[in-house]
Amino acid sequence: MIDLDDNRTEHEAGGADAGGSSGKPADDHLDDGSITLTGHHQRRHWRESTISDDDLQDRGGVFFAAVEMTRMPMILTDPRQDDNPIVFANKAFLDLTGYEEKEVLGRNCRFLQGPRTDQEHVRELREAVEGGHAVSLEILNYKRNGTPFWNAVFIGPVFDTEGHLLYFFASQLDVSRRRESEDARRHSQKMEAIGQLTAGLAHDFNNLLQVVSGNQELLERDLVEPKARRRLEIAQQATERAARLTRQLLAFARKTRLNPTRLDLSKSITDFADLLETTLGSTIDLRLDLLRRMPAAMIDESQLETALLNILANSRDALGRGGTVTISTATRHLNGDAPALGLLPGDYCVLEIRDTGSGMSEAVRARAIEPFYTTKTVGKGTGLGLAMVDGFVQQSRGRMEIESVEGEGTTIRLLFPVAGPEEAGAPAAPRTAAAPVQAGRQSGTILLVEDSDDVRQLAHDQLAEAGYVVHTASSGDEALDRLDELEWKIDLLFTDLIMPGTTNGLKLAQRVRDQAPEIRVLLATGYTEDLVGEAKADGADVLGKPYRRSELLDRVGAAITRNNEEQRRMPSDFGAAEA
Repeated sequence: MIDLDDNRTEHEAGGADAGGSSGKPADDHLDDGSITLTGHHQRRHWRESTISDDDLQDRGGVFFAAVEMTRMPMILTDPRQDDNPIVFANKAFLDLTGYEEKEVLGRNCRFLQGPRTDQEHVRELREAVEGGHAVSLEILNYKRNGTPFWNAVFIGPVFDTEGHLLYFFASQLDVSRRRESEDARRHSQKMEAIGQLTAGLAHDFNNLLQVVSGNQELLERDLVEPKARRRLEIAQQATERAARLTRQLLAFARKTRLNPTRLDLSKSITDFADLLETTLGSTIDLRLDLLRRMPAAMIDESQLETALLNILANSRDALGRGGTVTISTATRHLNGDAPALGLLPGDYCVLEIRDTGSGMSEAVRARAIEPFYTTKTVGKGTGLGLAMVDGFVQQSRGRMEIESVEGEGTTIRLLFPVAGPEEAGAPAAPRTAAAPVQAGRQSGTILLVEDSDDVRQLAHDQLAEAGYVVHTASSGDEALDRLDELEWKIDLLFTDLIMPGTTNGLKLAQRVRDQAPEIRVLLATGYTEDLVGEAKADGADVLGKPYRRSELLDRVGAAITRNNEEQRRMPSDFGAAEA
């Protein structure tokens, strides 16, 4: 039975003075945020105790059996001896650390510390021991085999009835899995925040690039002097590099436009082989270990090729003058371990790229997919390569894994879910350029809706110059007013997707589809998000920014031509009368 006195000291069996024991509950004295497995703050355990019997050799009672049977690691140290050595360790402590009892007894606990142990945590423990008071914290310790683990340590003093310090009791708990989960969640939140910021910047930057590239195209037709044209070409090349950079940013942010098809990874790697060898160079050996009859996965083949080239570029730099890169494919079934990987249970296609290069330190590997993080010299890389790969794989409902040992090499593993029977996408089509719309004066009436004044003016000039009748609006709400003025007599609605106000491009397109289904819709956007997926599901066409004048005219012309063809009179099932 436990008694509680006015000093909030609990007494067992009458207390220490009566041959029992006494202790002070933790209450709120240990400000470490410690909680139980049920989520409650740990308040009731004793933070310090007073005992009437300090005999460690009395091991015949049920309480000693309980200490040895528990799975909670426990030790006792003796501050009365030099260096406060361990004088008792239960079996759970030996299981946790991997040491034998004879390797532990007589040693100070510092043997559990290692190269990455935070010295501030060590100082807190040392000051608590020197002051004879309780302490609770989480510290990075090391097992006998050198494996680090996060140790939730509680240390509390044990006194005799005269107030002399006899022992320090310490309990441990391996909380590595929880720490890793928390770190992963924080990292995910950080990357998500960076991704949202990146996508927004890329969207605005694409609008600027649209104006720059469009005016460069217009200027190109007016320039004749060779030196001026050469300067324009340099500017156009820089614009294209900037557009490529925004595509990488959008890939990292998982906002890129994907066109997945049912793909056999092994066959695709075989098709890419020549390009992959060229990327690595003649001094590096490329080996393929590809599984035949791979199940299909829904993957955007062009994005897969770009991802592979980014990975191989890193391998090439890590290998230097020579070495081996091995690309292999396999399948993996995930069941109970799927949630821990952030994936759904099921079958996955695995693409693995392994090199024998310099490898990465743990610190570098931990930051490898952060955007703009690079260990290369200035001008040798943007730090977006692996960030882009990770974004593409996640957007494809998969996962990227990185394993690396410094001095031995790196393995990058990409997991893609096997396509289900309901994902009946067509096989990857041959890469052929779309047939351009016939040159010459075009006809048709277009309502152009764009909130950026510069982009709207540029698109208006390009379309009007091609022969179209173009009406403009700066918002979805204004566009609806213009449609009323025009009595809804237009051939094409060409609208930006993301616009301020209550009516964005998708809502505007839906309104037009409901009221005038014969009007074609072409959406433009600087990046793809869930809205674009909805738009495509509704049959709308999407043009990504920045687009060239030729792309704009091709897509507009194709939409209007298709509209005119669909409006032609349907022939009679019976045909013309014959004699």
